[in-house]
Amino acid sequence: MKQNDFVNSHFDTKLETFGACEICGSDDWTIVYNGPVRDGEFGSLTESSTIARCGNCTADRLSEDDCKDEAFYVGADYRKSLGQEADAAAFLQKHESMQLERLEVLDPSLLRNKKIADIGCAAGSYLNYAKGFAREIIAIEPGTAYHASLQDRGFKTYGFTSDALEEHKGTVDWAINFETIEHIDNPRTFLTEIVDLLRPEGRIAISTPNRDDAMLELAGESYRQFFYRVHHRWYFDKNSLTECARLCGLELESYRFIQRYSISNAMVWIRDGRPGGNVNIPCVDHPILDAAWRRHFESNETSDWLYAIFKRAGS
Repeated sequence: MKQNDFVNSHFDTKLETFGACEICGSDDWTIVYNGPVRDGEFGSLTESSTIARCGNCTADRLSEDDCKDEAFYVGADYRKSLGQEADAAAFLQKHESMQLERLEVLDPSLLRNKKIADIGCAAGSYLNYAKGFAREIIAIEPGTAYHASLQDRGFKTYGFTSDALEEHKGTVDWAINFETIEHIDNPRTFLTEIVDLLRPEGRIAISTPNRDDAMLELAGESYRQFFYRVHHRWYFDKNSLTECARLCGLELESYRFIQRYSISNAMVWIRDGRPGGNVNIPCVDHPILDAAWRRHFESNETSDWLYAIFKRAGS
């Protein structure tokens, strides 16, 4: 067997493991990445994993053999794998600063006197701000370690959307889904259940890492190994997320691209091949330069994060 035939056979075998796309049912997959991916904190990698793109809905997916199952998120294993404490107080302290971004994208005044559901809310960081506006709050979170804290703060708490449907079907004004859809077994089922919670004029706000993140090209292989991870089954850009939502009876109302990380962070990746967090490199640490950096990627839709608001089709 020639080497090219061997390589093609190897990749064909990998593609066979993907089966039918959970979002659209297509079995037309193309490999977009094959190599180590992050397995927890930086530096912990799988031996080799495969990311493939659906030729129909264009969503990217991690091979199932490398994904984490539902039980991983119900217990404390998920947070521990990231080096985080699996208790509400620690989570709230760590994620407090992130809420400024979310408040900018989804102004809590939009939630005034509304019934809202936060799906995948973890310890409820955003809900702490929303509760002064919302009429009623539903907290949906598989991680049971957070339930007592959520309930103590007055949130009706459920493990999964399906658990909340009997009591709340067709009554929710705003559903919020920050940084969750990328973890889900079946995004189409996941969104369809959320749609069932909504009133006819209800809205869904979603955030997820942006598959078109420019750093995948700028920082190359080391960043790809960091960006792709066993915790994320799915990788979306604007078009694939919109198509997934369309198949669930939703249509796009607005998009927002956010560049979270600074130019200094990018320089550390390019120089050292590792994350730099909020490090500042003196020669590029200037607010005007950094603002231009962020605006460039946000306007080109190649920022590291994206937000979308969807409504029921025809509403």
